[in-house]
Amino acid sequence: MSGLPAARRTVLKGAALAGAAGVGLTACSTGSKGGASATPTAPVDLGAADAVPVGGAVLFRDQKLVVSSPAKGEYKAFSATCTHQGCVLDKVEKTEGSCPCHGSRFDVTTGKVLQGPATKPLPEVPVRATGGKLIAGPDK
Repeated sequence: MSGLPAARRTVLKGAALAGAAGVGLTACSTGSKGGASATPTAPVDLGAADAVPVGGAVLFRDQKLVVSSPAKGEYKAFSATCTHQGCVLDKVEKTEGSCPCHGSRFDVTTGKVLQGPATKPLPEVPVRATGGKLIAGPDK
């Protein structure tokens, strides 16, 4: 490209960067809309049940789940996949989960949307404590 005038090189570089940015935007908009289930289709071992504090919640980001404990021995689980564009929640503070992509916020004890752009609640996932471990998803 060194034989091209400077203005044309600038335009071509800008087009290349815009194309690369488009790839990043496409990746952001995939997720649960791409056909993958937002909830587990097989049982998922989340580890020790006592890791979830009573009155609090824990994000299991790798498993794309969030679990709360409203009372001792009781657990509620929800998908941690944002219902807006399919990004995985990145943090839970007390009982509020945050999506890093577009700022949606959810009550992780109910799945309810607290702040958009998401409009649909997080899907509930069956969860049970078995032998001191939390198992999320359907029974075998």
